[in-house]
Amino acid sequence: MARRGAAAELPGSREPPSRAGFVELLFDVVLVFAFTRLSGRLIEQLNWSGFYSAMVLTLALWWLWYRMAWTANRYDPTRPMVQVMVIVTMFGALLMAAAVPAAYRERGYVFAGVFVTIEVLRHLWLVVFGGGDRRTRLVSVRIVFWACLSAVPWIAGIFASHGPRLIWWTVAVLIDYAGGLLDFPTPRLGRAGLRGRPIAEEHLTERYRQVLIIAFGESILSAGTQLSPFGFQRDRTAALLVAFLITVLFWQIYYYRAGELLPAAIASSRAPALVGDLASYAHLVMVIGVAVSGVGDALIISHPFGETELSLIAVILGGPALFLVGRSMLDYAGFSRVSWSRPIGLLALGVLVPLALLLPPLLVAVAAVVVLAGVGAANVISWRMYPRKMAPPPGLPPKG
Repeated sequence: MARRGAAAELPGSREPPSRAGFVELLFDVVLVFAFTRLSGRLIEQLNWSGFYSAMVLTLALWWLWYRMAWTANRYDPTRPMVQVMVIVTMFGALLMAAAVPAAYRERGYVFAGVFVTIEVLRHLWLVVFGGGDRRTRLVSVRIVFWACLSAVPWIAGIFASHGPRLIWWTVAVLIDYAGGLLDFPTPRLGRAGLRGRPIAEEHLTERYRQVLIIAFGESILSAGTQLSPFGFQRDRTAALLVAFLITVLFWQIYYYRAGELLPAAIASSRAPALVGDLASYAHLVMVIGVAVSGVGDALIISHPFGETELSLIAVILGGPALFLVGRSMLDYAGFSRVSWSRPIGLLALGVLVPLALLLPPLLVAVAAVVVLAGVGAANVISWRMYPRKMAPPPGLPPKG
């Protein structure tokens, strides 16, 4: 198992973490608030511009969580110095989430300023207090270099109006993610080499599952909150049931079976960190899909038999579509192939778009439930008839 080999890579740790620490779980509570703010923003600005601007903010908040999850995987999360870093980052994420509704107006300096401060200072903190050898500290130096690069457009965006600010921040997010995808190449130091190191796969996959569960929980919370002012009117209660079924089907499609077998997929690869990285982006797309679907849930509860506009169809059917894309990515990370039910499900959702214009929002959501139920049923039948073994992507042969 990669986890056993990871002990030497964890500065100040006697053994690698197998479970998420309590301070990490506390961090996740902030994500619930962040998802709520982002969903509320999209509901208020339900158009392509609103979706894109919310996506940029989502990617920034996800980057904080993602880097923290991997930092806790590399360092001992029970050490006081690491816990202080997590707590400070958590408070920063809370401030960013609170600034989300006005991030492109008067609160832009809070969102971007806090993000830049956290990204630079927490890795400098690891250089000074993280422990480990020179190689380990130089990894943090490389990440600081890329954080400083992205800080330029983040800060420039603070002084720009809404349109230019969105452009500046898009560039900043692209720099942040490019650094991670390229393994933080730095002049004179080269790449960080993170993908060649062993990882604690049980800890990492638990973090992925937890963040997805948080997205599920926020979706249910949003749906229940939306119903409360209306009492238990028949049409809105039916809409709540449909919203709940969509969330349950998301869970079933995720967990069976790649979500359950992901630790084994990572451990069976000769480059476990790379598989873990692929899985992280798969979870990012799934989380976005759940969040978008949650917006659709809130809207069908508010107007179950109202007018069905294209923007409403985009969230009701687009959320499940994004989830299936992320789930397909997870299939590939674990099995080097994609189950045929995923593209068929995506095709079915696409076919529904022109028909959805003729249906009320509630029935559009019912159609999405039917498609997801078909994907889930096909998944179970396929696994029982043709069970598959873990297989890393091409170029990443399993351990022999």
